[in-house]
Amino acid sequence: MHVLAVASEIYPLVKTGGLADVTGALPLALKARGISTKTLIPGYPAVMAAVGNTVLRAEFDDLLGVRARVLEADYKGLSLLILDAPELFDRAGGPYLDTNGLDYPDNWRRFAALSRAGAEIASGALPGWQPDLVHVHDWQAAMTPVYMRYGFSPELPSALTVHNIAFQGQFSPEIFGQLDLPAHAFSIEGVEYYGDIGFLKGGLQTSHAITTVSPSYAEEILTPDFGMGLEGVIAARADYLHGIVNGIDTQIWNPETDPLIAAGYTATTLAKRAVNRRAIVSHFSLAEDDGPIFCVVSRLTWQKGMDLVAEAADEIVAQGGKLAILGSGDPDLERSLLAATYRHPGRIGMTIGYNEALSHQMQAGADAILIPSRFEPCGLTQLYGLRYGCVPIVGRTGGLADTVIDANEAAINNHAATGIQFSPIDVAGLRQALRRAFRLYYDQKLWTQLQKQGMKSEVSWEKSAERYAALYSSLVAKGI
Repeated sequence: MHVLAVASEIYPLVKTGGLADVTGALPLALKARGISTKTLIPGYPAVMAAVGNTVLRAEFDDLLGVRARVLEADYKGLSLLILDAPELFDRAGGPYLDTNGLDYPDNWRRFAALSRAGAEIASGALPGWQPDLVHVHDWQAAMTPVYMRYGFSPELPSALTVHNIAFQGQFSPEIFGQLDLPAHAFSIEGVEYYGDIGFLKGGLQTSHAITTVSPSYAEEILTPDFGMGLEGVIAARADYLHGIVNGIDTQIWNPETDPLIAAGYTATTLAKRAVNRRAIVSHFSLAEDDGPIFCVVSRLTWQKGMDLVAEAADEIVAQGGKLAILGSGDPDLERSLLAATYRHPGRIGMTIGYNEALSHQMQAGADAILIPSRFEPCGLTQLYGLRYGCVPIVGRTGGLADTVIDANEAAINNHAATGIQFSPIDVAGLRQALRRAFRLYYDQKLWTQLQKQGMKSEVSWEKSAERYAALYSSLVAKGI
């Protein structure tokens, strides 16, 4: 089977979050099942600089008003199609934001063009290659099935994965005339969304299957609390909705062989984690005592519950714990967390920004990782924690609830528990979870049991790739 994937980022070339991890890992996992994937991505400067030799596969004289080329390249096992459109993608900022941290005003054109190119490729724009199915990711690629429905390969199966429904790609109706769509596409059945144009909404309406990144999130987005205004659209297509939990690349995230950590270890050599613990104590200038080290590796946003961490920080210290924080985001939350470091030198440390190597070291050296997200479609951080014996403490929502088994009495007695869940997701809930964590930590036999059970968890792409392969096969077999 030949699959065309369309995405705005892919690891290890360009990454702002979990989307890139998925688009980078899933094609490799599917390859073992006889499914070959070519992934269409924008030709950002970092992509163009990294890929080296390319082959010209198609040219567009007028792709929504710009000249563009499709280049093919192989990169670290990935088969890439690169949309080389310098007018759209050759910029000094990030994939979506300029150097001032603001959305590019033409993001609608940039990602409509990516989608339009995807639809052209789906209909045979690459000589000698035709996909059996198209798989697109999030709002940035969601117009691909729209273009397919309204002019390009309407019968070719398509699947849309929603990684986070909070990001929808909603734009003024004034741009419709520049999208090169027929007039009837501006309708409830198409891209019209409360008088505006909704890229994600259009993809939800026109794709043949909708997937989310965990079973619980698939149920949650059917409700007003989590559907972010699109719950009605999704409910109308509930028969086409599938929740498939993400996996992680267990070669990259392997505590035994990870080159980014101070010392490798396994579930049977957990004592070696002490070397990694000392490394983060040193990095964050923490006190060298036996109290548990809690860590945070996250965007610092309300969605991620980082205001709850700021409120609970004093209690962590009061109970003898320490806190190490890596992340950036909301300026007010950054200031709140920095204020906690000033109040508690030697007990709380913080690095603002993102550092891939440090994130690995923190998972390998901290005792527990705090993930108090108010909603979390899947989450990968807790999977890294499980893999590294860094016990996840998570809000009971979405993929967090699906992947972490709470350390209640029954689960502990059955040697099934892998972490701590809490609900309601508020500061009182987090404080109660922390008190449970302290009690478990000081019973070292129980804590080691939690770590070892977590490290046994199936966090690879194996089962998830199986489910995607089955979904692809069912769509192709229907002859849509």
